[in-house]
Amino acid sequence: MAILIDHEFAVAPAVLWGILGTPDRVDWVPGVTSCSFDGEVRSLDLPGAGAIKERILRHDNEKRILEYACFESPGGLDSHHARMEIIESETGCRLYWETTVAPVAIEPFIKGSMDGCISRLEELLGL
Repeated sequence: MAILIDHEFAVAPAVLWGILGTPDRVDWVPGVTSCSFDGEVRSLDLPGAGAIKERILRHDNEKRILEYACFESPGGLDSHHARMEIIESETGCRLYWETTVAPVAIEPFIKGSMDGCISRLEELLGL
């Protein structure tokens, strides 16, 4: 089963992509205090939760698509794959963000984290 967020932002697609399309930018991810990116792997630090490593699978500036998969994390995450796409709309842009995780029991935590990211993005964009 997948978690899907379809969210409208009243900003130009390039503005939102300026945040999401920068793999080592993490000010929009609640709880993350630092990030490093070596061109392929993004390493995130979450105090109290530990370190997470994500492999960037696709980074398409033209189509504004970012795909990534978590391959190292604390806890019982067996698999994780996410895809973000920003599409122009009449009032700005839409973010389509789909994530699949296993085990399914982790989905509520991941969904809550994604919702927190949307709220933080709106704050950063002044919406």
